[in-house]
Amino acid sequence: MSEQKSAAGSLQIYFRLLSYVKPYTGYFALSLLGLAIFALTQPAFAKLLEYFVQALEGEEVALQQSLSWLTDSGVSTQWLIPSMMVMIAIVRGVGSYLGNYYISVVANKVIHDLRSQMFDRMVNLPNTFFDNNNSGHLIARITYNVTQVTSAATDAIRIAVREGLTVVFLLGFLFYTDWRLTLIFIAALPIIALVVSYASERFRRISRSMQNSMGDLTHVTSETINGYREVRGFGGERYESDRFHGASAVNTRQNLKLARAGAVHAPVLQLIVSIALAALLFMVLFIKGDSTTATLVGYVTAAALLPKPIRQLSEVNANIQKGIAAAESIFEIVDELPEANHGQYTSERVQGRVEFRQVGFTYENASSPALDDINFTIEPGQTYALVGRSGSGKSTLASLLPRFYNHTGGDILIDGVSIHDYELRNLRSHIALVSQNITLFNNTVANNIAYGVLQNSAEEDIRLAAEAAHATEFIKDMPEGMHTLVGEDGVLLSGGQRQRLAIARAVLKDAPILILDEATSALDTESERHIQAALDAIMHGRTTLVIAHRLSTVESADCILVMDHGRIVERGTHGELLAKGKHYAKLHKMQFQDEPAEIVRPI
Repeated sequence: MSEQKSAAGSLQIYFRLLSYVKPYTGYFALSLLGLAIFALTQPAFAKLLEYFVQALEGEEVALQQSLSWLTDSGVSTQWLIPSMMVMIAIVRGVGSYLGNYYISVVANKVIHDLRSQMFDRMVNLPNTFFDNNNSGHLIARITYNVTQVTSAATDAIRIAVREGLTVVFLLGFLFYTDWRLTLIFIAALPIIALVVSYASERFRRISRSMQNSMGDLTHVTSETINGYREVRGFGGERYESDRFHGASAVNTRQNLKLARAGAVHAPVLQLIVSIALAALLFMVLFIKGDSTTATLVGYVTAAALLPKPIRQLSEVNANIQKGIAAAESIFEIVDELPEANHGQYTSERVQGRVEFRQVGFTYENASSPALDDINFTIEPGQTYALVGRSGSGKSTLASLLPRFYNHTGGDILIDGVSIHDYELRNLRSHIALVSQNITLFNNTVANNIAYGVLQNSAEEDIRLAAEAAHATEFIKDMPEGMHTLVGEDGVLLSGGQRQRLAIARAVLKDAPILILDEATSALDTESERHIQAALDAIMHGRTTLVIAHRLSTVESADCILVMDHGRIVERGTHGELLAKGKHYAKLHKMQFQDEPAEIVRPI
C-alpha cells in the first residue's frame, strides 16, 4: 500500500513538473514531431534492409513498385536503395535536430520559471522559515537540485519520448510483419515492468539521500567561507576539513550507491530483452513457414534494434527518479506559505505614534515566552531605549514592530491602527532599521546606500545621506568614490565604515520611525564622536526605538525601558532610574565601574 502511495505521489509530482510545460506547448509539439520523425527512421531502416536482401536474391523489389515513377525514369535498384539510405539519414538528422533543440528550449524555460518561482517565494517567506532551515540546504535546492530537475526535464523526456516512440514503431512493424512471433517477444514485458518498478523506488530513495548530503556539503562550505576569519583565528582548519571530508564522503557514498544501482539495473534489463530476442530467433528458425528470407531478415533486424532503446529507457528512469526527488524538495519551498499579508490599510506617511498593548511573543517550539505583557507608548518624535542583559528580549521586541515576527498576544499599533491591518510593505516603508549585524552587498557604495526601494534615488540625495552619516570621510579616499565596489558583505570596509553606510541607508529612507539596534557598536572612539551628532540629527522629529548595551548612548532618551526575562521590569529617564537604585542603577554601576569617565557621552 505504501509503495502504491509512493508511486502515485511520484507520478503526481512529475505531472506537476510537466504542467510548467503548458506555456511552451508550441515548442513542445515541434520537439515531439522531430522525435517521432527520428523514431520512424528505425523501422524504415529495417524495411530498407528487407528490400536490400530482395535485390541480392534477384527478386522484384517491392520498393520499385511503390516508386514506379523513379524506375520508369531509369533509376535502377543499385542506385535506389543506397539513395534511400541517405534520405533516411537526412530525415533522421532533421528529426533529431527538431527533437533535441526544441525539448531543450522547453526544458530550460521551465527550469528558469521554476527557479524564479522558488526564489521569489523564498524572499517572501517569514523569518521562522529561515530560522528552521540552514542556508546550505536552501542554496543546494536552488543550485544542485534544480540541475537534477533539468536532467529529468531535458534528457529524460527527450530519451523517453524518442526511445519510447522507437519501441512503439518497431513493435508496430513487428506486429505488421508477423504478429504471432511478436507475441513471444511481448511476453517479456511484464518482467521488464517489475524490474523497472523496483528500480524506480530504489533510485528515488537514493536520490533523496544524495540531495540531502549535497545540502550538508554546501552548508559546511558556506559556513567555512563566511567565517574564514574565525576559522583561522581559532585554529579551526583541521576541524572544518574533517567536517567537509565527512560530508563529501557521505555524498560520494550516495553517488556510488546510485551508480551501482544503475550499473546492475541496465544489464539485468538487457539480459531479459536478449533472452526474449533469443527465443524469437529460435522460433523464426523453427517455424519459418511461407515467409521469405528478405522478410525474416527485416523482421529480425527490427527485433534486434529493440534492446538499445529499451536499455536507454531503463537508464533514463534513474534521471527521472532523481528529478522527481529534486522536484519534491523544490515544491516544498514553492508551497510554503509566504508572510501573512492580509492588511489593506496604507498610509503615505505615518505620524509615528507607537503603542504596545499587553504584547506577548513565543518562538516556535519554545517552552516559554520570549516576551510577556509588554506595555508602553511612544509619542511621535520621542526616543525610547531598551536596555537589559543579553537574552532579555530587546531585539525580539524590536523585531515585532516591522513584523519580522508576528506577536502571539496583545497588539501593536501605529497611529492607532494595528500593524496587522497595515499592508506589509507599506508598514515597513515607515520604518528604518540600523542593526549591529550589517548586511552589505557585493556592489558599489552608492548602490548599497540606495538599496531596494531606494535604488532610484538621485545621486545628490545619496551623497547627502552619506554626508549625514559621516561616511564621506572615507568614501572620498576610495579609488572610485561612491562607485567603488565594497566586496562580498562589505569585506573591503572596516566595521565602523560598514556601520556608517547602514546609517546612511536609514537616512536616505527618511522614515518616520527609526529602530537603532546597537547602531554604534562597531564604531571606534573617534568614529563614534562623529556619529553621535549624526544620530542625534537623524532621531530629531522621528519616533525612535534604541536598543543599547552601552548605557552611555541612551542617557538622553525620553524614556528607558529596562527588560529582564522578556518583561519590562523598570521604566523612566536616566536620572529617575539611577535615583531608584534598582535594576538600571546596577547595570549602570557594573558597566561603568572600571571605565574612565570621558567615554560617557550623551547622544
